[in-house]
Formats: sequence, structure tokens, C-alpha cells
Amino acid sequence: MLADVSAAQTLVLGLGNILLTDDGVGVHVVRALGALQQEQVIDPAIALCDGGTIGLALLSEVETSGALIAIDATEMHAPPGAVRSFVGAEMDAQLAGQKRTAHEVALADLMMAANLAGKAPLKRALIGIQPQSTGWGLEPTAAVAAAIPVACKAALSLLERWNHER
Repeated sequence: MLADVSAAQTLVLGLGNILLTDDGVGVHVVRALGALQQEQVIDPAIALCDGGTIGLALLSEVETSGALIAIDATEMHAPPGAVRSFVGAEMDAQLAGQKRTAHEVALADLMMAANLAGKAPLKRALIGIQPQSTGWGLEPTAAVAAAIPVACKAALSLLERWNHER
């Protein structure tokens, strides 16, 4: 089982609208991580959350987390399905850049509100997946679907790294 990172205080937040093909990839990744949690690969105390299209309603969850991994479709000017982790200040810079979706704006607002309250997680990361299409559809495109296991590995790697830093 993956060690805890102070598991009770770790939130993995999947973002996106699953009705808009690749836009919902963060939710699909969290669901895949949920299957790994059931297989006891991930500590059951780590909170996995389908944040959907997000909002400030998630502020209390973020503020009470010592570590946060947000997973979302992110405009990175990369090939569809590319996965990149933005850790700490890199996450802040990515959220300050150009937004492609409404929940990217909401995530930036959520993090700003947590910062203003002095309660932003010290350990924070955004795992971004470059979308190909955000049109209507219930399934991600092939390139983004292939990125789901890659994003899961990125999340597991961050959890492991943060656990060793404790």
C-alpha cells in the first residue's frame, strides 16, 4: 500500500465536466485512482474527490488539507494527451496563466481564497492533461483516454515523494 503523506490531510481532487469529452478527464482520473484505492494501492485515508466543475463550495476541503493534488484538463500548448505536473509555485503560475475552461478559473479562485485565509495547502500540485476536444460527448478522446493511467502514475509519484519528504 502506498504510504500516507499524512493521509488524513491529503486531498486528490478531480475536476471537469464529464459531458464535455476531454474536459472531464480529471474526474476520470480520480475514478481510476478510486479503483486503485479499493485494491489497497492507495491509503484509504487519502480523500479522493470528484470536484466536477468545481466552485468555492470546495473551499473547506482545500483549507483543511495539508496536501492537495488537483487533476484537470489544462491548456499547455502540448499534443493532446500530454500530462504534466505543476508543483507548488509552478501550480500557482499555471493557474495565473490563460484559462481554457471555467473550472480552471474556479480552481484559481479557490486557491486564491485559501491563500487569502492563510489556509492553502503547503504541498500542492496540479496534474494537467492537454485536451484534444471539449465538445459534447461522454468519453474522452483516444489520446486523452490513454493519458489517464499516466496521470494516475503522476499522482502516485507525488504522493510517494511527499511521503518521503515528511
